[in-house]
Amino acid sequence: MTSFADMGADEVHTVLAALAAVGCRAWIGGGWGVDALVGHQTRAHRDLDLAVAAEHEAAALRALGRLGYVVETDWRPVRVEVVAEGRGRVDLHPLTFDEAGDGHQAGLDGGSFRWPSGCFTTGTIAGRRVDCISVAQQLLFHSGYEPRDVDRADLAWLHRLAARPVPSDDREP
Repeated sequence: MTSFADMGADEVHTVLAALAAVGCRAWIGGGWGVDALVGHQTRAHRDLDLAVAAEHEAAALRALGRLGYVVETDWRPVRVEVVAEGRGRVDLHPLTFDEAGDGHQAGLDGGSFRWPSGCFTTGTIAGRRVDCISVAQQLLFHSGYEPRDVDRADLAWLHRLAARPVPSDDREP
């Protein structure tokens, strides 16, 4: 029987480093994306959801292949999920960027989903800064379906983050 472990923070950083080494910037979404925004791990994660530029998808898949990941689910151009026994899963979401910096992801229904340029931000996983998806975009991704327990947990964290006052800059210009 094949065993796929939960995705740990060390593996997240290994995956991100492998992608960076081939020039593929990646933004974390899903549960790890929520944890990056929170600043610490809040729960176990089955996978790592990553948005990547579509033109870097092939390089990303080759880099992940060198780490032992193989394609399990291929719904390209919407998404492709790779798995590595004992390491976890990575779910790649290829985006095509327009001149305004907005990302566009193909949808299963033939439409597309917009990732506005302002949704790309940074967070922290295991003390290291990572690129991730904003609270507002994460809330949008968590809408339109019946949430599972893990989704409800992520939503609770996202609502707490959304309710935080935005720090003001008290410095004079």
